Amino acid sequence: MSKNSPSTSGHVTPAQLCIGMHVQLDLPWTDHPFTFSSFKIKNLEQIVTLQALGLEKIAYNPAKSDSEPLKMPPDFASAALPAKALEDDPLYLAKRARIERLLTQQARVAASEREFVSSARAVKSINQNLFARPEQARQEAEGLVQSMADSMLTESDIAINLMKDQMAGEDVYFHSLNVTLLSMMLAKELKAPAEAIRVMGMGAMFHDVGKLDIPDRIVRKTEALSKPELSLLQQHCAYGVETGRKLGLPSGALLVIAQHHEHVDGSGYPKGLSGADFNLLARIVAIVNTYDNLCNPVKLSAALTPHQALSLMYAQQRAKFDAAALTAFVRCMGIYPPGTIVVLSNDSVGMVVSVNSAKPLKPTVLIYDPQVPRERAILVELETEPEVSISRALKPDQLPQPIYDYLSPRRRVTYYFDADSKRSGAP
Repeated sequence: MSKNSPSTSGHVTPAQLCIGMHVQLDLPWTDHPFTFSSFKIKNLEQIVTLQALGLEKIAYNPAKSDSEPLKMPPDFASAALPAKALEDDPLYLAKRARIERLLTQQARVAASEREFVSSARAVKSINQNLFARPEQARQEAEGLVQSMADSMLTESDIAINLMKDQMAGEDVYFHSLNVTLLSMMLAKELKAPAEAIRVMGMGAMFHDVGKLDIPDRIVRKTEALSKPELSLLQQHCAYGVETGRKLGLPSGALLVIAQHHEHVDGSGYPKGLSGADFNLLARIVAIVNTYDNLCNPVKLSAALTPHQALSLMYAQQRAKFDAAALTAFVRCMGIYPPGTIVVLSNDSVGMVVSVNSAKPLKPTVLIYDPQVPRERAILVELETEPEVSISRALKPDQLPQPIYDYLSPRRRVTYYFDADSKRSGAP
């Protein structure tokens, strides 16, 4: 490197910028037009815009750059280039549009979280009324499933959103809700009739109801179960059918309760069903139930990340599941489901917070940026950033503490949906 280049100090003058340099802007995210505050210069238009910011120096990372800064004559003044009017700059116009999308996205997620909290309370009420007021419990479940169906079974795309951490001790309700909404989403993707989706939703809502007849010390046990304990736990399918009959659930829902632990290769329980004996709606719930149990096991230290869970099911357990349904589930959830910690191709670190079922490879990612307050964190829709992609996934424990604290990976992964993405202005 030339002595004329200040790149060894990590900064250059705006006049030294060239294509291939990796720069870091020491500005609030809203005060510059770029999607990321740290990026590699791709074209002359970006250089012109960077020079128009009026900065005296710009941070530069030689290790991430493909080219060296331009050399400057010894007598060149290092003062900043004059700032230009950028109101009509295409990058600024795009940034304003991006901020508008960000605000819309934040509002949609907030609405989904309100709906999620309301639905979780409804599931809790359903469980509390099961035996004392079974008719009320069934009606509440029918109302909740119908409400979800009315929102979900539209022509709009379904965006699956990651929810905030919820109160400890109520994960049983969140499991029921996760399995219900993800099963209904998958059934919609497979173009199941609306009535079948609603029936399946009722079965999914009550798929684990039989566990209420099993001692909690067995249901919540984190160590390996003994053979008698495992045998008793597996009875929850039969117990659940008995409770379902008392609730007056339709026959299709009872089949889901009875068969949600069966596998298409005959390795499941309680009857080792396969082929035509394994109900199609139950096959859908079996996939989602397995996925959620991998992400949210009783023993939290054994939890897999969403990306790991989906990868395990597809790579190592594929024979257990209906092939078409599993493929559709991967497509809906994306290769990197909500809750996955990812590294982008520009080295940014973030957490997937939303996947649109119509664009599963282009999720929305919450980006770690120490210059942006956590409550106003940047959400990047990868669909609008063709030059940026996901490079790899990380386990939460691989994150440095500041990034971990910022992204706040979920101890338990819970989802809700937004079926109004097109009408709310999303691209």
